[in-house]
Amino acid sequence: MGKAQEKIRRLQAVLAHNEGDRVPAGEFFWTGFNLRCKKKWGNDFDFYKHFDLDYVVITPNMDPHIMPFEIIEQKGEDIMLRAGFGGVLKRSGTAPMPHYDSFSVNKPEEMADFEFVDSPCDSRRFYSAGDDQFNGIGDALNRNTPAWNDRVNAYNEDFAVFGSVCEPYEYIWRIVGTENSLLWMLEEPEAYKAFVDRIGAFLLEFTKAQIKAGKGRLSGMYIWGDIAYRNGMFLNPKLWREIFKPHVKELVNLCHSHGLMVVYHGCGNASPVYEDFVEMGVNAYNPLEVKSGLDVVKLKENFAGRLAFIGNVDVRVLESGDPLEIKKQVLYKLQASKGGGWIFQSDHSLSSDVEPESYMMALDVLREYGTYPLDMDRIKKELELLG
Repeated sequence: MGKAQEKIRRLQAVLAHNEGDRVPAGEFFWTGFNLRCKKKWGNDFDFYKHFDLDYVVITPNMDPHIMPFEIIEQKGEDIMLRAGFGGVLKRSGTAPMPHYDSFSVNKPEEMADFEFVDSPCDSRRFYSAGDDQFNGIGDALNRNTPAWNDRVNAYNEDFAVFGSVCEPYEYIWRIVGTENSLLWMLEEPEAYKAFVDRIGAFLLEFTKAQIKAGKGRLSGMYIWGDIAYRNGMFLNPKLWREIFKPHVKELVNLCHSHGLMVVYHGCGNASPVYEDFVEMGVNAYNPLEVKSGLDVVKLKENFAGRLAFIGNVDVRVLESGDPLEIKKQVLYKLQASKGGGWIFQSDHSLSSDVEPESYMMALDVLREYGTYPLDMDRIKKELELLG
């Protein structure tokens, strides 16, 4: 069995709430963390290969308009630019996220006229290098992202490869802004829903095209939907169910019809709709931010056999570099992996403040104690000793 097939089966077992050979591991990381690793191991360092993780998420160009970034102004590390969603963004130094200076739609009546300039099936999304907002503008500015097809080829022999798509909420706020998105949802419900439906149709066709371009190389799909913050959801769960859930369900059904595992990624605390993810057949939820009050061990008690989880390893503990606290954190979360249903990962991504050695400590603990069948007595005794 090839390396990728071994990892795919490992993930499939755990997401089906069974025990495979060991607890799988995945991760996202900031540019600063990657630079720390390159300083330690050289410029040829590859995060996923070096740490032998189990899966990689690879995102195509999802922009409404496929275009090079338009640099409007640059002063030192401060850059103003226009990207494929039409708005103007500002990248500042090592800030974790860009600031939106303006959006392409500023009045409710403009939603109906918003143009998806390029087809969701445009081959450039998958087969051409270039700039795009999701891959290129985050905690760093990255130009000319390699073609999605080439990135998939670089990993599909050694890893389970997941594709990537937004649900409509994650997409619409990049066009109208978060404040307008939440206001217009209430003040202009018909126009807003009509726009969401147009976005949903675009994203569904985009996902069909992505699966086709994958040519059997994809094992799963990540659906991105930040619908909550640390204290709860951005919008009433009832509204999410009415406006957005039908589109998520279509995406899930499409992916499952092609045999793909489905993970929903949502920051903050969206626990009021976890049962909805169960009902839709989502395989796993990620990333379970600890600072939002989420505890995968407790969640597992309610969702065992129904919804798997990925993440919840407190990145603040990893940032601390404290070997005992890191060991304690990983051992505690490992309790959620009994019977399958949990994948090791941070509760968001590895920040620039995490030392490579700290992450290696966490992985060492995982691989020492995370082989199935788990020795739960040993894990609990170690936790008692750590206090």
